[in-house]
Amino acid sequence: MPIKDRTGSSTPLRVREAAQAVAIQALTWLAQDMERVGGFLAQSGLGPGDLRARAAEPAFGAAVLGYLLSDESLLVAFADDAKLRPQDVVHAHDVLNPPFDPDAPARRRF
Repeated sequence: MPIKDRTGSSTPLRVREAAQAVAIQALTWLAQDMERVGGFLAQSGLGPGDLRARAAEPAFGAAVLGYLLSDESLLVAFADDAKLRPQDVVHAHDVLNPPFDPDAPARRRF
């Protein structure tokens, strides 16, 4: 049985931290362009003032990466700028948004 880290996940902490770093990089990339961040805010229902407060929530990184995954052109542009492969972004999203586990503690989802 895998040892669970303090987040309640069986994913190693270093992997979760790397995935969270990709999500922060993606949010920064989105915020550099008003059209890109505007699309994310519109889809998520958040306001500009909510970004800073919500960025600390565990599910927020998954929401940011999920937004990129919903638009292939955004995904490819971000991956290219970040010097990542699109599948690296997919993997980071999967780490931050694992499949439902009925035994895991409840998490807030966006």
